[in-house]
Amino acid sequence: MTEVVSRDPAHVIEAEQARAALGRLRGEVGKAVVGQDGTIAGLVIALLCRGHVLLEGPPGVAKTLLVRAFSASLSLSMKRVQFTPDLMPGDVTGSLIYDPKSANFLFREGPVFTNLLLADEINRTPPKTQSALLEVMEERQVSVDGSARPLPDPFMVAATQNPIEHEGTYPLPEAQLDRFLLKLTVPLPTRDEELGVVRSHHNGFDPRDLAAAGLKPVADAADLAAARAAVGRVTVADGVMAYVVDLCRATRTMPSVELGASPRGATSLLNTAKAWAWLHGRDFVTPDDVKIMAGPTLRHRLRLRPEAELEGVTQDAVLDTVLATVPTPR
Repeated sequence: MTEVVSRDPAHVIEAEQARAALGRLRGEVGKAVVGQDGTIAGLVIALLCRGHVLLEGPPGVAKTLLVRAFSASLSLSMKRVQFTPDLMPGDVTGSLIYDPKSANFLFREGPVFTNLLLADEINRTPPKTQSALLEVMEERQVSVDGSARPLPDPFMVAATQNPIEHEGTYPLPEAQLDRFLLKLTVPLPTRDEELGVVRSHHNGFDPRDLAAAGLKPVADAADLAAARAAVGRVTVADGVMAYVVDLCRATRTMPSVELGASPRGATSLLNTAKAWAWLHGRDFVTPDDVKIMAGPTLRHRLRLRPEAELEGVTQDAVLDTVLATVPTPR
């Protein structure tokens, strides 16, 4: 059966308005964060694909500020959880508390009941608490005492971790990593960008007061809904779809890889490529869209062999080899 793609003029107008609104995000977030255009684009793509993001970078590169500014620019509610070794699952999802007035147990919502959850230093809490996020991230609900409580829509987890300091940390298990749509590396700024950061602080910028920096919402829930619908209408040729599958299958046969990208990784790569294509004004996916999104979408889904890690092999290097060897469709 041939897929029917909607060309309703109303849909086209709504999609164009939504794309323009999301395009203003970069400038709005830029009032608080200098640079990081790629990271901002990744957050937008995750939101469009109903996915979650793992942000990895050294301390002091504005990972937390970036998420806060992104939330403020989209008029989304945001809550932050500082993950620590003594954090309990109920501290994240919520728990039942006894109400002496009614003599009943009432559910007290945890911080996951928000649009954007910032899970700061997620690898500093034990696996029991990390796993509490599994149902939340996948099912978008919290089950307590036999009752499922749905989370708001949109809902996205933006988790951060420090790639340098590993003492006292608990590496995320593969099942948890696979729940993240994207893993974005937050780099150190260039000299000019760092100079801009220093200059803005010299001029009185206070990262704790985003309102004073002039941040305001530039997109709303209607824009997001129209954008998601438009991404769903992006077409993918059979050859490009096969290219996505071949890339993921190739990661499983690399000598340095112990565990390659799963079929979930392939569907995630397809979805992120569709979102990237739409954000750049196209209603079809090209092989270049797939190549651009392969790194952020697949790097955290590859587990390297210990001997390869000792030799300094990285997931990004493996993906570069895969992209260079798998034939690109015309």
